[in-house]
Order: sequence, then C-alpha cells, then structure tokens
Amino acid sequence: MSTIGFIGGSGIYEALPLSDVREVEYDTPYGEPSDAITIGEFGDTGREVAFLPRHGSDHGVSPTDLPYRANMYALKQAGVTHIFASNAVGSLKDELEPGTLVVPDQIYDRTKHRDLSFYGDGVVVHQPFADPYSPELVDHLTAAAESAVGGDSDADDGDATPVVKGGTYVCIEGPQYSTRAESTFYKSQGWDLVGMTAIPEAKLAREAEIAYATIAGVTDYDVWKEDSEVTLAEVLENAEQNQAAIKAAVEEAIRTLPADLVCEAHTALDGTVNTPTEAIPEETRERVEPLLGEHL
Repeated sequence: MSTIGFIGGSGIYEALPLSDVREVEYDTPYGEPSDAITIGEFGDTGREVAFLPRHGSDHGVSPTDLPYRANMYALKQAGVTHIFASNAVGSLKDELEPGTLVVPDQIYDRTKHRDLSFYGDGVVVHQPFADPYSPELVDHLTAAAESAVGGDSDADDGDATPVVKGGTYVCIEGPQYSTRAESTFYKSQGWDLVGMTAIPEAKLAREAEIAYATIAGVTDYDVWKEDSEVTLAEVLENAEQNQAAIKAAVEEAIRTLPADLVCEAHTALDGTVNTPTEAIPEETRERVEPLLGEHL
C-alpha cells in the first residue's frame, strides 16, 4: 500500500493519530531536506503517513531558501505517491474571510529566485502543468474538508468552517508581504489567495509523479482592503485558530483516501523527456534515476 505524504506545520502533525512512529533522515543529491521525515501508521487504517515540516521544526528557513527539491526528492524516496499540504494565505476577496479553508486548483507564479525543476545539467524535461494541483486530490480533499468541518462559504451554521473548492493561489517571493499596488493588482485579476510556498512545491511534485493538493487557511486580507495591514502577529494568531480545522480536514482526507486512487500525476512524465538517454551525462542520469526511472 502506498505512503501518503503531508507537508505542513508541526502543530498539525503532532495532533495526527500516528503510531509506530520513526524519524528517517534522507540524503539527496539536492542537499538535506528541511528536517527528518516522520513516518508512522495512521490510526487503524493500515496506511503509512510521511510528515515533513516545510520550514523545519524551528521554522528557521525563509520561503525563498527552503530546500524544496531535497524535500520532494526525500518524499519520493520514502515511497510517497499522494501529498496533502497545508498553507497559511492571505485573501484577495471579501467573501474569503479569515478562518475560511480553500482548496485551490490554480497557481500564478510570482517567484524570482527559486530552483523550479529537478532537471537540467544535460537532460531536458518539458512537463505539462496546466492543472498544477492534482484534480483528483482537489476533489477528494474538498469533500473531506466539508465532511470534517462543516460546509461551504454560504453556510449559516455558526459552528461550521467555510470550505471553498477552487481558486487561484498567487505565489510571491517573500519574505516580505505584498505592496498595496501588488495586492490591488492581484485582486483586480480575479485571483483568490496570496502565499509564499506553493511554488516550486507543486511543480516538483508533478516532476516526481506525485499527486499533490493543498488546503489553505486564510489568515488575513493582505493589503488591498481599506484599513487592512498584514502583521506577523495577525497571521500567526489566525493560523493557530485555523489549525484545528485543517487538522480535521487532513485527517479525514487521509482516512478516506482510496488505496487504489490513481491520478494523472502518476504518469506525468510520459513523453516529457526531450533528451536521448544515451546523451544524458552519467552523473545526471544517476541523480535523476529515482525520478525518471522507466522514462530513461
């Protein structure tokens, strides 16, 4: 049975019902991951879950400097086939209030200084990326969140957490928040969320043939909204309040994920390698073998 990956904050992982827990340190050609990967059995499902804290256990690495390639490579080494991630995000729409959970289906990349691919150095891979989040996992994660925490954005139940399916996540470089001009522009495009870590995480998952989706917890209104300023204190406070709902949604998504769920992402590398195998330098071939494998 395949392993399910989870990338997020340590507070959510610590609340998941894992047993037979072990920490595994992976050595990758792209350096060390953010932290050791914690692997355990989820409840009584028999499913193995591999957790990676995106920013490390002490949150000591900025979004630009995260070892995204090492993180994804290590999860691939751990046998992960499906990844659920979580993000704290700003809202670009009035109706997406702090406390709302969104399962986005699109990304707009505004990053500037990140390694976006495993490949290069003598091997060219042209990876389609029209739907950056796995549509099958977007459907599943949304249904799980709605089941676990209570409803859509029009719900009248005061105890329900609004859950919204779909939307565009604008990934900015950071670590600074947006200028007012940038935030207003993003809103004018009809986009929904702004954050700092979707890219290159989603791109690398696709290049590793791992199905990937995220649940984003809204913490603020960015700075497009009149009298709105974003502070770390506000983001951290609202992120903590969102934590229980995100944990419940992820837990339900893991528990109910069909063991035989095959996603398009699992064959994403078919027909994408543009370099003849014999022309790829030996050192590069050794590095990408765990990823490209049968495609070489």
